[in-house]
Amino acid sequence: MIENDIFKALADPTRRAIFEKLATGSMNASALRIGMEISQSAMSQHLAVLRKASLVREEKQGRFVNYEVNPEGLAQLASWFSKYRSYWPARVEALQALLKDMDQ
Repeated sequence: MIENDIFKALADPTRRAIFEKLATGSMNASALRIGMEISQSAMSQHLAVLRKASLVREEKQGRFVNYEVNPEGLAQLASWFSKYRSYWPARVEALQALLKDMDQ
């Protein structure tokens, strides 16, 4: 199930930081490492997990490989969340009513 791969990939704070950097635009692994205290091999492993989860895609440009957010992976995540979208408004309303009752 692809959702499992997505959630496992984003469960790691380093991978979330990498993903957030890529959300600002395409960059290579060296640029991604700036400001992060991880080795090149660790970066490669994190990028492999993000690629496996379809959250990131790569594009070769000459001898460099640039990485970018894969919109298809985000669409799968959005689709999973949409299943639960109708559940939350009712729960939030119930919580608001409970809190209001507690205040009185």
